[in-house]
Amino acid sequence: MNRRAVISLVVGAAAALLLGPLATRAQQPAMPVIGYISTGSREAEAARAPGFYEGLKESGYVEGRNVTIEYRWADNQFERLPELAVDLVRRRVAVIVTSGGPTPTFAAKAATTTIPIVFVVGSDPVKLGLVASLARPGGNLTGVNFFAFELVQKRLELLRQMVPGITRLAALVNPADTVIAEATTREVEAAARVMGVQVQLFTASTIGEINAAFASLARERPDALLVSTGPFFTDRRVQLAQLATKYAIPAIYGTRNCAEAGGLMSYGSNLTAAMRQIGVYAGRILKGEKPADLPVVQSTKFELVVNVQTAYMLGLTVPPTLLATADEVIE
Repeated sequence: MNRRAVISLVVGAAAALLLGPLATRAQQPAMPVIGYISTGSREAEAARAPGFYEGLKESGYVEGRNVTIEYRWADNQFERLPELAVDLVRRRVAVIVTSGGPTPTFAAKAATTTIPIVFVVGSDPVKLGLVASLARPGGNLTGVNFFAFELVQKRLELLRQMVPGITRLAALVNPADTVIAEATTREVEAAARVMGVQVQLFTASTIGEINAAFASLARERPDALLVSTGPFFTDRRVQLAQLATKYAIPAIYGTRNCAEAGGLMSYGSNLTAAMRQIGVYAGRILKGEKPADLPVVQSTKFELVVNVQTAYMLGLTVPPTLLATADEVIE
């Protein structure tokens, strides 16, 4: 073999060794990408995230192993949601998951009619115009309804068990979160009429406005307070609990993490279970199923959490009936 042939052989072998792994990687399909858009902050979603990851895992997907997740957090700046949704569409994600109320779902729906969208919302998605029906959603959306608003009357009934003789009720809503604020107001007023109590509405969409609202509550002295659901109030749950205790206002919330943060009590759907379901749906869609064929799931698991420590600080005695029915009692 002459010298030129030897050199060609050596160079060819080196090139094969160098390019072989690259060529193999190039042939491997890229990991699918899920776009995750939330009204709230990363911290607000932290409690829900394990449920979502669990659902993905049940469908055979683990972040970083065989699926990538692109997160977009609005940090309660609702005006950013359309831009964040469009950004995910430009990214050409395989599926979009929305969390933090109906608003990010509306933003995603406006941004694409082709990319599948899996939502978790607290109101009837048919009435919201997100799907054609629960059984056959049609279009590119499906998800979970966790009944945030339909449970308002039940929350007030539980609050009246804790504070018998309520005649004046206050409700705190976030006017920046229009859909949730309007739905909560409507349900509170309807429930108040049934219960025969007066209701007064208070609003807050910033930290300072929460402080101002509680200063007004301290002057008005309602018998009890219902705090609306929503990512902003979830983010501010410690502030809300501390102010309610400071001004001795018995309050009920829609999510358990508010009671865990020092709130008196909470009643609502198990959001971990709801997030697990949207993880399952996201995985099934990645495997080829169509959102139009996946029925909207309605939450069936609800939980009452009572914080006995907070009740003691408010000078309240928790009725035995509440203690017996509570899913968790924080001592």
